[in-house]
Amino acid sequence: MKVLIADDHPMVRDALARTVKMIDPQAEVLEAKDYPEIELRMVQRPDLALVDLNMPGMHGVAGIRRLREAFPLQAIVVASGEDEPAIIRSVLATGVAGFLPKAESPEVLMQAIRLVLSGGTYLPAGALGDLRQGQLQQRPDPSGLTPRQLDVLRLLMRGEPNKVIARQLGLTEGTVKIHIAAILRTLQTRNRTEAVVVARAMGLEG
Repeated sequence: MKVLIADDHPMVRDALARTVKMIDPQAEVLEAKDYPEIELRMVQRPDLALVDLNMPGMHGVAGIRRLREAFPLQAIVVASGEDEPAIIRSVLATGVAGFLPKAESPEVLMQAIRLVLSGGTYLPAGALGDLRQGQLQQRPDPSGLTPRQLDVLRLLMRGEPNKVIARQLGLTEGTVKIHIAAILRTLQTRNRTEAVVVARAMGLEG
């Protein structure tokens, strides 16, 4: 396992590195203290990148969006001291694999990292409480989705890519994309991550 830890505070990098080593003592840990170093390390294709939201050259959400555009296939989790629902919503809208509050315990950090490494998306229950409630206001219930769309949504909740969804359901990738577009419209969400948030808040299980 190769993990990139990007934070401008050495003590934070050390703490996150220790958590990663608790999961896999043989893990290779890459470190970056600013945005230029992040780009250099991302070329080494880490299995996971834990990136601080506010660090030199990062420019907050705009920096995360730029990183996602430059490395669309890499799993990126934002690790931040911020816990405002509006900020979390903006971060998730970039399509990252999760948002991880730095104040979480090492046990929660390990669970989150394991979830993302297995292809899932980590959403902090406490920090997203208000966000989920807001997203559920005036939203249709899951009965607005067809049985096949629900199948696709459940696989989205497991973090599966379109190719795997297509294979498991016996569909073409083009058909999967059509179902996902319909899911986003029905749930009134902008992307897959928001759809997963709403689905979980509605009580659906992946």
